[in-house]
Amino acid sequence: MGKVIGILAGSLHRDSFSKKIAKTIKSFVPQEGYEFKIIDLEGLPVYNQDFDTDKNIPWAIERFRADMQSVDGVIFVTPEYNRSVPSVLKNAIDIGSAPFGKSIWNEKPAAIFSHSPGNISGFGANHHLRQSLVFLNMPTMQQPEVYITNSDALFSVNGVMIEGSTKDFVRSAVNSYIKWFEKSYSTI
Repeated sequence: MGKVIGILAGSLHRDSFSKKIAKTIKSFVPQEGYEFKIIDLEGLPVYNQDFDTDKNIPWAIERFRADMQSVDGVIFVTPEYNRSVPSVLKNAIDIGSAPFGKSIWNEKPAAIFSHSPGNISGFGANHHLRQSLVFLNMPTMQQPEVYITNSDALFSVNGVMIEGSTKDFVRSAVNSYIKWFEKSYSTI
């Protein structure tokens, strides 16, 4: 059976660059041994510990946790909101880390692909997310670092990433993640 890599796009906007980048990443799935699966964050309520304490967990949270339990690794695609991670992505991280001792994130090899329409390319979000992943015990690919600039100019009118150096870099980064994942996963 192959390995499943979950892809999380940190934006809910229907035309978000994060979702378009996630679809581009999904198109680069290796021919054999892997499945790339975009995990939808739509409809997740803001996490409240009472859900777990009272054993009254909303269906959307149960679905998300089950989806994330089924993956072997995670690629996070994040825009930058106010020099940090978007609330929808942070909420998903919090939902997956609870209840205490049952984190769905533990030991899942991860990669972070950050982006922005500007030249800073989500640097702040990338590093804030890395801090959370350290706490969650998620080994995270160090190289190549993936910062995607000018994300507003990368897609055709139908949402497909335009051929060029950025698309080549994303493809190369996905290949690097798979190689790194295989090494990381074998040591877990």
